[in-house]
Amino acid sequence: MRKLIKKILYYFLNVVDKQEKVKLSGFSRGLQNVTFEGKNAVPDGCNFSGNIKIGYATTLGYNNLLNGKITIGKYCQLGVDVALHATNHPTTYMATYINQNLFKGELKKLKSEHKIEIGNDVWIGHGVIVVGNVKIGNGAILAAGSVISNDVPPYTIVGGIPAKEIKKRFSNTIITEIEELKWWDQSNEELERLKPLFLKDFTNKTSIYE
Repeated sequence: MRKLIKKILYYFLNVVDKQEKVKLSGFSRGLQNVTFEGKNAVPDGCNFSGNIKIGYATTLGYNNLLNGKITIGKYCQLGVDVALHATNHPTTYMATYINQNLFKGELKKLKSEHKIEIGNDVWIGHGVIVVGNVKIGNGAILAAGSVISNDVPPYTIVGGIPAKEIKKRFSNTIITEIEELKWWDQSNEELERLKPLFLKDFTNKTSIYE
């Protein structure tokens, strides 16, 4: 009987709920704190608090946690167990403890409030943690398991704890060309026209137009 109940619950929790701008599957909390641009996907176990904006066609992973003032661009992909923390406990006061059990939570006002800004077409791997006042450039890749506490330039691959630059994805010329193109702001019709560029391999290339 218990197994049957679990199967029934699992089925209903994983039914996709197609709303106006977002597909929801499973149970997530704090959705009222998020502004979705459209064609977004939120799977099971996500938790949102603060003031969050998620760009067009950006999709989240299971058990994502987004806390604080966070802006994510268009066409981003977040892996499983990603955590974005734009707030932090106080470190220059007597205690780091800000829960209700001490002074009825009055010390919560001492926590630091920052902002996380993530550009367009950013790939955030499994288990990445982003903390503090951080800006992630367009086209960046954050390798699985990394802890990001500093800005990441556009089209840069970073990894490790703390994360360090591994390499640039493209030459400076190609990066400039893609930034000028701003394909993420194009209409569907324009994207179809640009489709040949998406199918090119830019290895050893000096321009996207070669």
